[in-house]
Amino acid sequence: MHTKALHTTESNRLQNSVILAWATPRIAFGIMGTLFGVYLMKFATDVLLIAPAVMGTILALSRLWDGITDPLIGYLSDRTLSRFGRRRIWMFAAAVPMSITLVGIWSPPESLSALNLVVWMSVCLLLYETASTAFFIPHGALGLELSAHYHERTRLFGYSHMIGIFGVAAGLAALEFISQAEDKRESAYQLSMLAGCAISVMVLCTTYFLPEKAEFQGRGTINPMQSFKGVFKNPHARLLFIIYGIETFGGATLGILAAYSAEYVVKMNSLVMILVVYQLPTFIFAPLWIRLSRVYGKRNLWVVATLLSATFFGALVFAGEHDDLYVYICCFMAGLGGGAGAVLAPSIQADIIDYDEFTTGNRNEGAYLAVWNLIRKISGSITAFIVGLSLQYAGFEPNVEQTDTAKTTIQALLSLMPAVCYIIGALLLFRFTFNEKEHGLVRAQLDRRSSDLAQPPNGKIDHQAPDYSTGQAPDAITDET
Repeated sequence: MHTKALHTTESNRLQNSVILAWATPRIAFGIMGTLFGVYLMKFATDVLLIAPAVMGTILALSRLWDGITDPLIGYLSDRTLSRFGRRRIWMFAAAVPMSITLVGIWSPPESLSALNLVVWMSVCLLLYETASTAFFIPHGALGLELSAHYHERTRLFGYSHMIGIFGVAAGLAALEFISQAEDKRESAYQLSMLAGCAISVMVLCTTYFLPEKAEFQGRGTINPMQSFKGVFKNPHARLLFIIYGIETFGGATLGILAAYSAEYVVKMNSLVMILVVYQLPTFIFAPLWIRLSRVYGKRNLWVVATLLSATFFGALVFAGEHDDLYVYICCFMAGLGGGAGAVLAPSIQADIIDYDEFTTGNRNEGAYLAVWNLIRKISGSITAFIVGLSLQYAGFEPNVEQTDTAKTTIQALLSLMPAVCYIIGALLLFRFTFNEKEHGLVRAQLDRRSSDLAQPPNGKIDHQAPDYSTGQAPDAITDET
């Protein structure tokens, strides 16, 4: 099996079959991904009877472990030489280990003592995070490589996000199944077995058919420290990392606390319906974001969408018991804004990696994905840790009526934390200036280098090109248009 180079039409448009192959694994991961994000904490506290602070600490520690594995796999992925490609070989290798450790997380033996249960969950989470990193970072990096076209990247991530709705739908169905089941441990085992098999099959099959640019092999930075120092030297990347970390820190509360809020605060019968109302607009409006980004610019559209999410997350603080319609409206509008970020953020990320190649001569998608992924995990783990401690000290008790203090804590964390974080993120986005015109200049120079075979080995820029080495754009195009 050889790497492939042809995956676009003559008009630089990605073939639909390529988008489908790259996005299909999201369907399998949607099942357990939804349960991980929404139900794992509650499953651990209410079913396995692990203390909230302990489970929050376990999740935080698993993310700290990612501080080692994410950069390592990102760097190795950039440097891998294989007839399967530098990305796909990792994706093949990760498929089965991910499935096995997934089952372990959701199916701990009932005979375990309290201490051994904590050890079991910790080990399984560490192994799962390692295996999933070995898939997600190369997979994400490959997605960034599939197209060099500014708007075609938005199309790739937009349509991939739409395909992911089938995974989210399956995940929500799984959530309804497990929440209604009398024996939640048995239902969790069944779902994890189903999801594990689906992940292995989909990952192995789609990875086989994915194209990969053979010319990118060996294009990563040789020195691992230089590779990651280079990531943080990119001024556009630094700003995006800060924004992404802040927004992820706030947004993670929705997944962790939605189940608690539905049962103990607003007392709505169907958690799944709340999540459907939130998730639906993130998918169905993806084509709208793709189209509008061409008119208003990726950055500007992301700012507006982020402020929209902030407004309606904040409005949830006023939700009372059985305010079903009010909650649905807030969740729908917050999801509408959140969908734009899911489409636009990875597209912008691909653009700034071109900027990195422009200034260094290397292709370090793996390093960028490692940092991006690590920021997501660390931000989410800090949120889980804070939520766990907050519930513990607010007097949360599983499966009983909660005190006013516990209810207020849940509601404040669920609504105000993401609202504040999204507002800060939107304000910082105004400082992001790498727009379509700048990317066009960078891309033209990269194409010229490639066609003329004139790229200097030290990565210095041709004296005839605009000088971006300081991170400053030409004065005429500093603003997003």
